[in-house]
Amino acid sequence: MKPKHSFCSLFLIFKMPTLLALCAFLGAMAFAQGGHGTISGRALDMAGAVLDGARVKLQPGDIVTATDGQGEFNFIGLAPGDYTLTISYVGFKDFTKQVTVTSGHADHIEARMDISGKPEEVTVIADRPHGEAEAINRQRTSDNILQVLPSDVITALPNANIADAVGRLPSVTLERDEGEGKYVQIRGTEPRLNTVTIDGVLVPAPEDNVRQIKLDTIPADIVESVEVNKTLSANQDADAIGGSVNLVTKTAGDTPTLILAAIGGFTPILNTRAIGQVSGTVGQRFGATKKFGALFSGSFDYNGRGIDDIEPSPNDTAVPSYSSIDFREYRYRRKRYGFGGGLDYKLGDGAGLYLHYF
Repeated sequence: MKPKHSFCSLFLIFKMPTLLALCAFLGAMAFAQGGHGTISGRALDMAGAVLDGARVKLQPGDIVTATDGQGEFNFIGLAPGDYTLTISYVGFKDFTKQVTVTSGHADHIEARMDISGKPEEVTVIADRPHGEAEAINRQRTSDNILQVLPSDVITALPNANIADAVGRLPSVTLERDEGEGKYVQIRGTEPRLNTVTIDGVLVPAPEDNVRQIKLDTIPADIVESVEVNKTLSANQDADAIGGSVNLVTKTAGDTPTLILAAIGGFTPILNTRAIGQVSGTVGQRFGATKKFGALFSGSFDYNGRGIDDIEPSPNDTAVPSYSSIDFREYRYRRKRYGFGGGLDYKLGDGAGLYLHYF
């Protein structure tokens, strides 16, 4: 019986790009005072939920960007004049607004987008369709070949761990251990030729003499989303032949968040064995301007597995034969838990400080 390994890692992510973003913001403000203006804003649905990955286009100039995880976008260093701002999102009507940019002034646009539909048609919106629309829009506005798995889609299916969730994406297969996904294979490449990152920070392998990361130790419901990069862009490390799996941590939104979930069941093996999972997420933004946000998420699951194992020992002969056969019976009591979340503070449009933990 081979030895098992597990690990628990703490990631405190406070990256240099945050400071660079602050410097860029302050520089942009100084630049704006020198004769240019700024257009920033957010894309929201009618219920106030942010729209991540919306395509934002500014004319004239044919300037295109995409909203971030908070639904925000920024255009800096714009010459004074009249512009047309267009925001598009799959499943919603386009939002169009005329904006006049003046020297040294920052315009803020709050875009509330209506669901697209036809007269006399009833549209029912649930969590998973909303999550799938988010995934499609983030893939559509990505600079590379990207597959996105939002939390709404992850929790809609009984995924035991992150590997099981990622394995549902196209061109992704899993190396399994005792029925659960463990290592990720992207586009047919072996696990060691892929990398795992958390919010873009590379995760080192916790085992000796291997390069791949065991994803069966991470609960499936404590991340905001999973991004599988099947090609790498210029701002990513060129150390993955197959691709990269990026785990995006949860952050607080403008509306208070409280999610509690529980799942229970049993398997008929060995006169029934129990299976259960509990998870919760709580967080919100504070203050009149909602600049400070805090969020905490936790998960625990128990899986009682039973496995009947047959292991033949083949002989090294031309005619297949076996010298012995081992009959083994495994009984597992697997427990998995994890915590994640973050603290963040908005300094202004396009700049902020954050601390993400996982």
